[in-house]
Amino acid sequence: MNYPDYPFTPNRFEVRPGIAMSYLDEGPRDGEVVVMLHGNPSWSFLWRHLVLGLSDQYRCIVPDQVGMGLSDKPGDDRYTYTLQSRVDDVTRLLEHLGIDGPVTLAVHDWGGMIGFGWALSHQAQVRRLVITNTAAFPLPAAKPMPWQLNLCRNTMLGAFLIRAFNAFAAGTARDCVSRKLSKDVYRGYVAPYDSWANRISTLRFVQDIPLAEGDPAWALLKASEQRLPSYADRPAFIAWGLQDFVFDQHFLDGFQRALPNAEVHAFHDAHHYVLEDKHEVLVPAIRRFLDANPL
Repeated sequence: MNYPDYPFTPNRFEVRPGIAMSYLDEGPRDGEVVVMLHGNPSWSFLWRHLVLGLSDQYRCIVPDQVGMGLSDKPGDDRYTYTLQSRVDDVTRLLEHLGIDGPVTLAVHDWGGMIGFGWALSHQAQVRRLVITNTAAFPLPAAKPMPWQLNLCRNTMLGAFLIRAFNAFAAGTARDCVSRKLSKDVYRGYVAPYDSWANRISTLRFVQDIPLAEGDPAWALLKASEQRLPSYADRPAFIAWGLQDFVFDQHFLDGFQRALPNAEVHAFHDAHHYVLEDKHEVLVPAIRRFLDANPL
C-alpha cells in the first residue's frame, strides 16, 4: 500500500529473536538525532509530516512498536505486550543503530510513557523534548477514566470490538481529529490492523494502561513521574490538542508544572492527533525550536 506523505523506505531490525521491528531512519547520519515515539493505535505514519520537515538536516529515528504499523505482530506466546517490553525494544533499536549521544525525544500518547521510561536509564542523552498529547505520570486524581477506555480495557465486549472490528484504530482515526481525515490518510492509520491477529497490540496496549499499584506498568510510570521535573533545565516544546478527552487539560497542566519553562502551543480546535490537525503550524514551529536550541 502507498501511504500518503510517507515516501519513506522503512528498515527492519530483529529486535527479539524472530520478531522484526520496522523503523524509519531518515536524514543525514551526522545530523542531530530526533527519536519519535508513537502510541496506540498509531504508528510511524503519525510522524510523517515532522520527518518530512526535519530530515534535510536532522536524523529522524521513528520505530513502529512491536505489533504496530509495519512491525511484526506476534501472538502472546512470542511477545509480552507490556510497557517494559516497549522500553526494552527502544533500547535495543538505539543500541543497534549506535545512537549513544545526545537526542531529542519526541513523544505522543503511549510514546511518552515509553520514551520517559527509556530515559530513566538514558537521561543524559535526552537534551531536548517535544511533547504532544501524552503522559509520563498516572491518570490525575481529578480526571475520571474515560468510559471508552474503560470499555476497551476491562470488558470482553471492548476486547471483541477491537479484535473483530478494529474499533480502536478506526474510532481514533474517525473521532480523535478536529478535521476529518481524507480517505487515504484514514486508510493509512487503520491498514496495518487488518485482521483479528494483527489487532493484538491495539488491545494489549489498552489493557496495559496502569491505573493502580500492582498493574504491570505502574512502577515504571511512577518512576517516570518522579524524574520528570528534572528535565526542567532542558529545552521543551509542548504541542497539545485541547479537544482530546483522554490526554486533556489535566495532563497538559501536569507537564507544565513539571516543565515550567516549556514553549507551549495549545489548540482549542485540535484533538488527540494534534499532528494531523495542526501539522502546518507545528512542523515549522518545531523546526524553529530545534534550530534555536542546538545540541
